[in-house]
Amino acid sequence: MRLRQIALVGQDLEAARAEIVDVLGLGAAYADPGVKKYGLHNAVWPVGDTFLEVVSPTREGTTAGRLLEKRQGDGGYMVILQTDDLEGARTRVAEQGVRIADQFDGDGVAFTHLHPKDVGGAIVSIDHMVPKARWEWGGPDWEKNVRTDTSLEIVGAEIQADDPGAMAKRWGEVLGLEARGDGLHLDLDGGEIRFVLAFDGRGEGLRAFDVKVRNPAAVRARAEARGNLDAHGQVTLCGTQVRLVQG
Repeated sequence: MRLRQIALVGQDLEAARAEIVDVLGLGAAYADPGVKKYGLHNAVWPVGDTFLEVVSPTREGTTAGRLLEKRQGDGGYMVILQTDDLEGARTRVAEQGVRIADQFDGDGVAFTHLHPKDVGGAIVSIDHMVPKARWEWGGPDWEKNVRTDTSLEIVGAEIQADDPGAMAKRWGEVLGLEARGDGLHLDLDGGEIRFVLAFDGRGEGLRAFDVKVRNPAAVRARAEARGNLDAHGQVTLCGTQVRLVQG
């Protein structure tokens, strides 16, 4: 399992686009026409060969719109994992009694969206691409949009929960991963998912993601200049904390 994409939800797509591009130094974004069926429009940026997405509702009654209301504003939306063994992953999901929110099988691209009520914390998608470097959601020519002078790769996700240990255990069972150490971290290929106590009054959800950057101080300075540091001095984009990892 590899963390390949983080998706955020924002009420104002263009506002989110402006702050993300400026603070993280990203290139051009791809607008995925496939999200229209969910009542959304979006922007997807490559961060190295991982991806950051923002979705925004274009009509009433969407899952994303309900999440904006439930969590009182912009925030985390999806954790998208890539696997080499889709059949095995789907078998495990079925054995764990997880409902499927959406599923697709196409020419060299497939995904399974897990029902968040059966996993907790966020919508989880398990995706498979052929060839492995392909990433359909970033567009056919996503490599042309890569800029690595500032940000190199997304390497982690943080989920807040009322019972972090129980949620970590559940994610581990569903994904076939064993929690390490304190039972609150799941190791991925080149990254991790960690679970923390929900304490901000926004409920369970994707609280933060980790980005490996060349110069954390410079990124933090750009965030501060835009007003994108929270009360604790953490970079915050589209209502979600960004943990800066030295690259």
